[in-house]
Amino acid sequence: MALFSIDRDKCRSDGICAAQCPAQIIVQADRQSFPSLLNGAEEFCIRCGHCVAVCPHGAFSLSGMTPDECPPVDPGLLPGADALKHLLLARRSIRRYKKTPVSRKVLAELLDVARCAPTGSNKQQVHWIVYSQQEKVRRLAGMVVDFMKIMLPAAADEAALRRFRRIVDAWDEGQDRITRDAPHLIIAHSPSDLSFPAADCAIALTYLELYACARGLGTCWAGYFTAAANLHEPLIRELNLPAGRQCCGAVMLGYPLCRYYRIPARNEAQIHWR
Repeated sequence: MALFSIDRDKCRSDGICAAQCPAQIIVQADRQSFPSLLNGAEEFCIRCGHCVAVCPHGAFSLSGMTPDECPPVDPGLLPGADALKHLLLARRSIRRYKKTPVSRKVLAELLDVARCAPTGSNKQQVHWIVYSQQEKVRRLAGMVVDFMKIMLPAAADEAALRRFRRIVDAWDEGQDRITRDAPHLIIAHSPSDLSFPAADCAIALTYLELYACARGLGTCWAGYFTAAANLHEPLIRELNLPAGRQCCGAVMLGYPLCRYYRIPARNEAQIHWR
């Protein structure tokens, strides 16, 4: 099958597709001709779909991606700058959750949005594990605490030692400071041989966090869990990731127990203009 096809009845030969192709594999000689491919274009196409998305006439189809299969952008649904800025500033990391679980439908919706996050060369190799039962999440948290107990004697940094000790002591007293008694834990993993697996997963998790906030949900990065997930053998076995994959990030998720009413202050941006 050809890499792309042009509906010549719709095409206006305006050159937009050629100008916007990231790989610059679409060429057009002049306004009287139709777009065509460079020799060997298939090797360099990353299937990003820019060509399909940017054509205002619906004339461009990529192999396996037609205009009819790509939902149109609805300008009326796009948030204004003020609304988006307010969401970004108002989002909080949530560490206290209601016991009410999030439905499988909503969890799937979050991941459906997160899958559209940009990835290096459009590899789309962010994969997910969703723990949707609180007792399972707490079991994972306990394994992280076990890892901390092993690491305590070897901790050379006094500040880290104090943090670890407080977390372990809290656990022994019945308080979960690893996954915060969240009803859900969402883990992002990726092949470790990609160029930027950690960045791909972090961006996808950020998409998930922001959309979760808009859906009335709370999230918080599970940093201690992520660190242990690639070092603690019992936890590695429990996650059972496919060979060659690494855990690049995780967030706890649920309905916030409390509402926040103010946007707290942050340091000024550290900028060096060049």
